[in-house]
Amino acid sequence: YASDEEEEVEEGDFDEMLKEMAKDQGIDSGDEEEEGADESDIHSSDIEGASSEDGDDESEADGDDSEAEEDDVEDLALERVASRSTDGQHTAVDDDIEHDDLDEASMDRLTIRDFVGDIQGWKEYRKTLPQIDAGYASDSSTEEPANTIGNVPIAWYEDYPHIGYDIDGQRIMRPATGDELDKFLAHMDDPDVFRTARDEANQQDVTLSAEEVDIIRRIQGGSIPDADYDPYEATVEWFSSKTMQTPLSGAPLAKRGFVPSKWEHKRVMKIVRAIRQGHITRSAAPSKDARPRFYDVWDKAAQGEDDVAAQKRLARRARMPAPRLALPAHDESYHPPPEYLPSDAERQRWLDEDADRRAQNYLPQDFGALRAVPGYERFVHERFQRCLDLYLAPRMLKRTTQLNAEELMPKLPDPRDLRPFPTAEALAYVGHTGRVRSISIDPTGLWLLSGSDDGTVRLWEIVSGRCARVWDLGETVHAVAWCPSADVCVFAAAAASRTVVIIPPGLCDEHRRLLSEDLVRAGFGSAAQPDDGDEDDDSLPVSWDTPTTAEQASGIHVAVAMHKTVKAVAWHRRGDYLATLTAEEGGCSVLIHQLSKHKSQRPFRKLKGAVQSIMFHPTKPWFLVATQRYVRIYNLMQQAL
Repeated sequence: YASDEEEEVEEGDFDEMLKEMAKDQGIDSGDEEEEGADESDIHSSDIEGASSEDGDDESEADGDDSEAEEDDVEDLALERVASRSTDGQHTAVDDDIEHDDLDEASMDRLTIRDFVGDIQGWKEYRKTLPQIDAGYASDSSTEEPANTIGNVPIAWYEDYPHIGYDIDGQRIMRPATGDELDKFLAHMDDPDVFRTARDEANQQDVTLSAEEVDIIRRIQGGSIPDADYDPYEATVEWFSSKTMQTPLSGAPLAKRGFVPSKWEHKRVMKIVRAIRQGHITRSAAPSKDARPRFYDVWDKAAQGEDDVAAQKRLARRARMPAPRLALPAHDESYHPPPEYLPSDAERQRWLDEDADRRAQNYLPQDFGALRAVPGYERFVHERFQRCLDLYLAPRMLKRTTQLNAEELMPKLPDPRDLRPFPTAEALAYVGHTGRVRSISIDPTGLWLLSGSDDGTVRLWEIVSGRCARVWDLGETVHAVAWCPSADVCVFAAAAASRTVVIIPPGLCDEHRRLLSEDLVRAGFGSAAQPDDGDEDDDSLPVSWDTPTTAEQASGIHVAVAMHKTVKAVAWHRRGDYLATLTAEEGGCSVLIHQLSKHKSQRPFRKLKGAVQSIMFHPTKPWFLVATQRYVRIYNLMQQAL
């Protein structure tokens, strides 16, 4: 609860401020008796004005009336002032002018002079004025806080009737606070209680706006406070693979770029005067028969012979720089480290050794100062040997390739040229419990096959992601492949060392189903033997087996068993040939099988390197084999590489 002393202090401060304002404008407020007399005069004049408008002369106020009558007169005068201030916020200063005769020219805003010392009336009049709307000219960023104590704890003002100071240095009195019951009742009646925060600096409750509540919720959720921020906006390629041609400097050109230079003019004139005086002359043209000062003694053209080709060859001959000498080592220093100095045994061994077989033609020596170093006795001899090496020793010019670091870097494409690239997941095929090793799409583009480590082959509908059928092969499925022929509906799956050919039931029409069954079952009734020149099936580690009854019911019609794990399967475009790749080295790793005859053959006797992938050409009779270093093409028509 606010005490009466606090209200008196606040009212007293405001009265003092009004008195100072009155003194600044030349108005003497006087003592309390004069203020009372002025108030009575103003009240009586207001009452007279009111009585003149109503036509009643008996409503004059007397200064000796009772206190109740004075209060009524004062309220009537305040109502008149308030009505004039709220309508047009202008009033007539002269009381003799009738209210009906007032016009806009005679209206003016009331000031403290109009109250002639009626401080109480001036305060009540200020309360009736409308609030100032800042409008467009306001800027919340320039508003100063009401309490200007800064980071001072508000607990320091607990023993004082005020909580701080405003921008003018006046005290900010502590607002009234209720007990817990009052707070509870206020919260029950306030619809904005859940978005009200306590301002400890100003000791008041502040209602948060919708924007502030949204910012708080975003911070609590761990997201970006700004609602207009887009985290997925387009990336600006500040650093790209394209080289930008930009100037070294954007400064304007200097004046010397447009005005002729005075110093250049003086230099040119100096040269001109030297030419006129004969100090500078043009040298005579060399004669064709003149022999150059330095020439190659072994070149015929340099000796005066008419060999034009030799002269051109001599002119084009590149200069070969002399080989550089090795840099001096630590043992050649006049004060080498102790570990480089030879011992007595090493010195004697060096002296006893032949001079031509010595590793070095000197012994390291230690001198106390550089001035104590004597002359090198083999200096002239070594210089002469150097000249002989440069003059007689043959040399060869090594041409090195000048590589630029930018040329070694690959040319990266522009990301804009790679669009459209996937940005979101459209569909997921969920069902496998192990690693998916291979997928294949049928020629119609409606179905998808997938093989996994869980030993199953699943048939998916591409549009909806529905799993239509599952085949359990019992082993890890390394490869699945649809037959590319549109006349049949067959696919092959490689599980461990076994390759099965499956016709999915209920997936195609009756005509295609019959053609598919004729293709895979024709080999069982065929009694054909291998032709001359062909390799017998018994020499290959391959066996054609008939599947069990349960496997036939699921669609498995043919099984090809091999002695190694099958890593890849590839179909020929006609659908009769099937190629397999096993995990072994040698010619038996790649085999080609014919379904219509249940026959297998080996296209390569030897292969260099481990085979990584196999494939049939989609239009030409070629069979491609990729090793670790080469890609070999086998011509099926000519049966040769």
